[in-house]
Amino acid sequence: MKKLFLSLLLIVAPMLVSAQAKYGYFSYGEVFRAMPEYSIAERNLAQLQNQFEEEMKRAEEEFNKKYEEFLEGMQTFAAPIRQKRQAELQEIMEKNLSFKQEAQRLLEAARRDAYLPLKEKLTTAVKTLGAERGYALILNTDNDACPYLDPATSEDVTPLLKEILK
Repeated sequence: MKKLFLSLLLIVAPMLVSAQAKYGYFSYGEVFRAMPEYSIAERNLAQLQNQFEEEMKRAEEEFNKKYEEFLEGMQTFAAPIRQKRQAELQEIMEKNLSFKQEAQRLLEAARRDAYLPLKEKLTTAVKTLGAERGYALILNTDNDACPYLDPATSEDVTPLLKEILK
């Protein structure tokens, strides 16, 4: 991704400099987290995660209880009963693991679904701001993507985007 960005920048940069184009830059993460909808999405995701964690804890406690009962009676159980209980414990453990994996998958899907409208809204705001202010492009400065930006031809639009998205 960085190679593609750098290649594109090497192609576009000379055109921008020669035309004295202006450009904007912003921190995507900072603006994204400043959106009011972000805190709502985070709260909803935290509630969902808590529900999954509570269910996993309940299932773990149930397994531990059955395992303790098995250990206490293991010496007195006939071989077929001991084997049946071991199989039950194995099945419970596999179901718990499967549930944990499914919960992680569902949480990631919920996170994507919750953030999608926010990302679309932010993208629209960036495009609108770019068109209104006549920017040749607007860069995302997160992750040190742009170590230097010429202050004569660039403007930090982070505060503008935060204001637009309130």
